Amino acid sequence: MKIEKPPYTIAPEILFRIEEIGEAIGRATGIVQDLRLRRINRILTVRGSLAIEGNVLSEEQVSTILDGKPVVAPLRDIQEARNAIKAYDQYQQWDPASEADLLSAHEVLMSGLLDAPGHYRRTGIGVMGGGAVQHIGPSARRVPQLMANLLAWLGSTDEHPLIASSVFHYEFEFIHPFEDGNGRMGRLWQTLILTRWKPLFAHIPVESLVHARQGDYYQAIRQSSAAGESTPFVAFMLRIILDALQTPTVSDQVSDQVSDQVARLLAVLRTGPKTAVELMAALGLSHRPTFRKNYLRPALSAGLVEMTRPESPTAKNQQYRLAVRGRKM
Repeated sequence: MKIEKPPYTIAPEILFRIEEIGEAIGRATGIVQDLRLRRINRILTVRGSLAIEGNVLSEEQVSTILDGKPVVAPLRDIQEARNAIKAYDQYQQWDPASEADLLSAHEVLMSGLLDAPGHYRRTGIGVMGGGAVQHIGPSARRVPQLMANLLAWLGSTDEHPLIASSVFHYEFEFIHPFEDGNGRMGRLWQTLILTRWKPLFAHIPVESLVHARQGDYYQAIRQSSAAGESTPFVAFMLRIILDALQTPTVSDQVSDQVSDQVARLLAVLRTGPKTAVELMAALGLSHRPTFRKNYLRPALSAGLVEMTRPESPTAKNQQYRLAVRGRKM
């Protein structure tokens, strides 16, 4: 069959990010040998990807499940975590361009959660957000053909893996081929594509940063849909990947030290949850971008701070509190 290339444009920002990511990879290669860091990042990855879908398990609970111990939590959330841990344990054996492997991965990820995991949807589907329909997926009868074309493109393209993985991620979410689990599958498959390129990415918690910037993630998807091409989403994911490579857990190999800014933020949160405005006031800051870049985002990315309402990242009453790891530190 004739393979149709997904629509996207290689914008200057994308080329710049690829160069930056290349440099960051060179600085972060040591984490492959750090078993403690690999475990922490696996926990962050699993929790981040599931939390985007509304799973309420904490980092500590995911760690307990990873150890095979019981936890007190909603049964569905526990099943989701067990499935995700299993999927991330074996995902490197799958071929990113194989439909059979894609379906097998979905079966692992959604086992016990759907009646027919590992099969494309047979009905129409709509993506909800903010109490309204954000996206209507293509008709179910078109899904097999659309996925066959997307996988064929992925298997034949000469595009840089950073771009190809991000394009695939967006197109996968646009097609929404499964009844449920599309978000976590799209993120898992991008990680798989990146890991085939650089094994380092098996231990980079990209999903954790997507969770920390969940609102921006969905906005990038909407912008790409409105533009009719995945370019905005590709640019967003490259920023996320770069930041993931530069998080304290990666760039400092989980040293016991954090930046002075993050340490100050943690100290303020010792008295209890606070809004962004309250945090800025306590820290004596007036420039919101600086606060987010140097204080809040690094703390969220490192799993030291968490949102009180992770299901609504941009909620007006959003507050931030110390995560289990932040309290221990």
